Formats: sequence, structure tokens, C-alpha cells
Amino acid sequence: MKNNHINQSGNLHMIDISSKDVTTRIARARGSIILNNDAFESVVTMNNKKGDVLNTARISGINAVKQTANLIPLAHVIPINSVTIDFNIIESENKINCSVSVKSDGKTGVEIESLIGVEIALMTIYDMCKYLDRGMKITDIKLLSKTGGKSGDYLAKDYD
Repeated sequence: MKNNHINQSGNLHMIDISSKDVTTRIARARGSIILNNDAFESVVTMNNKKGDVLNTARISGINAVKQTANLIPLAHVIPINSVTIDFNIIESENKINCSVSVKSDGKTGVEIESLIGVEIALMTIYDMCKYLDRGMKITDIKLLSKTGGKSGDYLAKDYD
């Protein structure tokens, strides 16, 4: 039977990774949030009444990466070597792009960790700006790349 999350009895279980080699694994994900003028301006001018939105979102995203195994039931607890969260402001679209890079030396990949980091960082922006805009749109969350591990490397076709 293929090594997956369903055992021979048909029950869910955590995959046994004990025989896998430890390799350096890196995953990068990205997503965006689109805000109205008032909310966007509060972020870029650092004039949001709740505080520094992007640094709060960065800390929140890092914390989320470290907590992935508590959020995704069959994810493994893995050592995280580093987390980098960057924001790119696109003024012409009132958009903030968030990219998260996660690095680990372990037996399983960090794709989910990078995606969780993006999602929680963007939701933190939403939370801090919702008093100005409840219609914000979180969009285009995707894995951009991954390296390391038995399955090899992955690079999204529209990676930039």
C-alpha cells in the first residue's frame, strides 16, 4: 500500500517518517490582501489605531508557522530553522503581497508551514483593519517553490 494518511484498515494515521533522511527543506508561499483606501492608507502610513500592522502580521505569521502541527491534524512537529516574511506594497491596487519562506532540516517538507504563515499574516492584516474595511479580499494564496526531500524540487510556473 502506498505511504499515505490512510492505513490498511482504512483509518487515518500520521505517516511514519522515521526511515526518511534528514535534508534541508525550503518552501516559499505567497498571497495577497486588497484593501479599501482608508485601510490601505492606515497600513502604509503606520497610522492604524491598532498599531503597526505589518510587523504584527509578521510576528503572527512566524508564530503560525511554528504552530502548524497544532492546526493541521496529521502534520508532523518539525524543527524550524528560519522563517522570513516579506510584504510588498502595491499602491496602484491597494494591495499588499505577503511572501513567506520557511527552512528546516528535517524528514518532511515545510510547504504547509509556509502556506499557513501566509494565511495567518494576511488574516492579521484583516483583523487589524476591519474597523476600516470589512470587505477586504484575501486572494491568490499558493505555494511558489519547495526544495529538498525525496519528491524533489517544485517551482510554480508563474514564480517570480
